[in-house]
Amino acid sequence: MSVPLTLLGLLERAPSHGYDLKRDYDTFFGVGKSLPFGQVYATLSRLSRDGKVVMDEVSPGDGPERKRYVITEQGATEVNTWLTDPVAPEPHLQSILFTKTVLALMLDRPAETYLDGQRRTHLSRMRELTSIKQSGGLIDKMLADHALFHLEADLRWIDATTARLDALRTEIKQVKP
Repeated sequence: MSVPLTLLGLLERAPSHGYDLKRDYDTFFGVGKSLPFGQVYATLSRLSRDGKVVMDEVSPGDGPERKRYVITEQGATEVNTWLTDPVAPEPHLQSILFTKTVLALMLDRPAETYLDGQRRTHLSRMRELTSIKQSGGLIDKMLADHALFHLEADLRWIDATTARLDALRTEIKQVKP
């Protein structure tokens, strides 16, 4: 997730105060991981320094002054470029799951036990996400679906790898350090 570009996109929608940006970010993109206030203001400071946003007005608040930010033409161009550029496909060929499995085999450790534990962890997370899907709104459902589909792919890989562990163990042992 690109926090700076996401905040720029929210600012293109409407000029906003940092508090409002955090609220909107958390509502739409921060499910399960809200954005710290410090990160919001540090990011806005960098965006301002880089000419992508400007302060439009400063008004008194209950605490510090409330600064309203407006996206600049440069910032809007960057958001447009980001939105139209395709995202590189994932997952990467060298995933942590793969690395841990191969290392377990290289070190004569029980890769089956590791994969079983990983399967349990994935299934637990899938139950949590299914609960979110059942009780949340459309945004929550879409985010949960995205994560569930990735976890399902990981589970298919875990099952396929478990079925091939003996062959993989043999192949790995043939490669001398």
